[in-house]
Amino acid sequence: MDKLKKFELMEKISRELEDIRNSQQAVLEKIAKVEIDNIELGDKTIETKIPEIYQRTADNSEAILEILNSFQEKTDEFGSKNNIDQLKEQQEIDNMK
Repeated sequence: MDKLKKFELMEKISRELEDIRNSQQAVLEKIAKVEIDNIELGDKTIETKIPEIYQRTADNSEAILEILNSFQEKTDEFGSKNNIDQLKEQQEIDNMK
């Protein structure tokens, strides 16, 4: 795989990890809403299970964020080290021919 294609794949994975992170945040918000709504309702199953589910989801969200930050750093380093901007410019010039 050439350097430009590798960088583009790394960027794609970063975007996908960001999407996962955003989805996890949305799930956490929905779980919190259920927990708040249940205060009025008082369902015992929800009362006992939702906090556990929330915590596991929060832990997963934290792990995803750690992976995302680390991977974005690797992507940026790869881009700098391999002059990706210059490779993109050259590719545009080659495509015009």
